[in-house]
Amino acid sequence: MSLKDILSDRIGFGTAPMGNMFRAVSDEEVSATLDAAWDQGIRYYDTAPLYGAGLAEIRLGSLLSSKPRDEYLLSTKVGRVILDEVEEGARDLGEKGSLFAAGRPNKIAHEWTADATERSIEGSLKRLGVDRLDILWVHDIAQDFLGDLWLSKFEEARTGAFRVLTRLRDEGVIKSWGLGVNRTEPIELTLALDEPQPDAFLLAGRYTLLDHEHALERLLPMAEEQGVSMVVGGPYSSGILAGGAHFEYAEAPQAVIDRVKRIKEIADRNGVSIKAAALQFSLAHPVSAAVIPGATKPSRISEDLSALDEQIPDSFWRELREAKLVSPKAPLPNGI
Repeated sequence: MSLKDILSDRIGFGTAPMGNMFRAVSDEEVSATLDAAWDQGIRYYDTAPLYGAGLAEIRLGSLLSSKPRDEYLLSTKVGRVILDEVEEGARDLGEKGSLFAAGRPNKIAHEWTADATERSIEGSLKRLGVDRLDILWVHDIAQDFLGDLWLSKFEEARTGAFRVLTRLRDEGVIKSWGLGVNRTEPIELTLALDEPQPDAFLLAGRYTLLDHEHALERLLPMAEEQGVSMVVGGPYSSGILAGGAHFEYAEAPQAVIDRVKRIKEIADRNGVSIKAAALQFSLAHPVSAAVIPGATKPSRISEDLSALDEQIPDSFWRELREAKLVSPKAPLPNGI
């Protein structure tokens, strides 16, 4: 079944911020934000054990465990097993450093074997307080977390997680599976396999207004040809496209700040909010099934929903293209 057939809406809620990404977020803020998302009609939620060592799943579970299970779609990830032991010293998260330093102190086992996949799923179900999951993503088998080890870990996932998730999908236990990564290469490698294929993938930060050319070269043509859908994570490029200071989970470099400034100048001339431009750009590709921005404030939910429906004049997209701020290969809204 196509992910586009499963998803009823084109916008969901990404819960990485609920795991205390970048900063500690109070339980009160989390509860108010999740309530606002539900009350305003958000029905697709994505999470992961990695987010705060299970914190995001626990917090999301406080909302969803009380809701009718058939009324929402839920995805989480495999590849990390949260242990009861406490981590001693700093975590090793590759390029992501101390991304969830304010999360829970539990140790995290980074494993993509069949056994670890089963244990990861069991842990997620318990933390979320639900009896089933809809979509499972194989998390972070890529260079940014694993460095030179990524290909060996990919093989571990191919013979472990991929086969477990294929079986669960074929048995009807889950609806869909794929990769959830911040790089295009692992997905390309997966789509080139002769083995049972994923239905979709979650690509974070690689199909945004600021960073999309690499995905357009090889990955997205492959996905379109094979009928594989994409969920776009991180549509605001870690926050820089929504008024924040982060890009790629770190302080934005000056070149990125300057590029955002140029985009904003064109947006202002055309009466367009940069949030609307970011969301609608990411959804314009035919492979895109949904976009999942995150939030830690209730007001951000209504902003995101308004941005999705905002009328953007064709002149804005044409100016972006003329200024070479979007790739000439990128499909733009209204077929521009």
